[in-house]
Amino acid sequence: MNDESLILVVDDDQRLRSLLQRFLADNGFRVTTAENAAEARDRLRFLQPELIVLDVMMPGESGLSLTHALKAEQPQIPIILLTAAGDPEDRIAGFEAGADDYLPKPFDPRELVLRIRAMLRRAANVAPPTVEAPSGPVPLGKLVFDPARGELRGPTGAIRLTGGEAALLTAMAARAHEVLSREDIAAALGTDESSERAIDVQMTRLRRKIEVDPRDPRYLHTVRGRGYVLKPSAT
Repeated sequence: MNDESLILVVDDDQRLRSLLQRFLADNGFRVTTAENAAEARDRLRFLQPELIVLDVMMPGESGLSLTHALKAEQPQIPIILLTAAGDPEDRIAGFEAGADDYLPKPFDPRELVLRIRAMLRRAANVAPPTVEAPSGPVPLGKLVFDPARGELRGPTGAIRLTGGEAALLTAMAARAHEVLSREDIAAALGTDESSERAIDVQMTRLRRKIEVDPRDPRYLHTVRGRGYVLKPSAT
């Protein structure tokens, strides 16, 4: 990581956009900006930022919706959400969408710089993923997961998985019947410990798609105090 990293700032507030652009540039970062989700998508067609700073409340497509889409397409890019809403439910919604960090407004730009640098350091030090996909399809009751394609199918066809959900299910399937701690899963996915809350959220979302009763799972089990285990159905 170095301070020449490219940061994309997405916010509909022109004054805040300009302030952050100047402040981040003064701190050695390269900065590009967008005023809404559509403009951000245009920037991402030609640029590959190391990190995205993204406002939640924007006209048109929200920051949460954009975060969800970007994490499905490019999960390796860290996203810090900015929002005036700072209660726990709002933070949970941000993490459910795939955000890596969350900073409520108003904030001190110096704190944002510190968070950006910490996140870029973690991203630079993360080991590459060590997951080996299972050799064949994984049966889950009436559903079948194909790790090679990251595809979950049922009697009525494909069930949409985000990139994060597919990666998590592949990691679990690669070590089926083995209890994995959140740290184990984060390491297998090539992320760091700050993503452990995101792992819990992804697990909840997967259960909703896989289990008949997510509150009484048959395949994705929680082992209290230890982590999670995937128990495929018998073939």
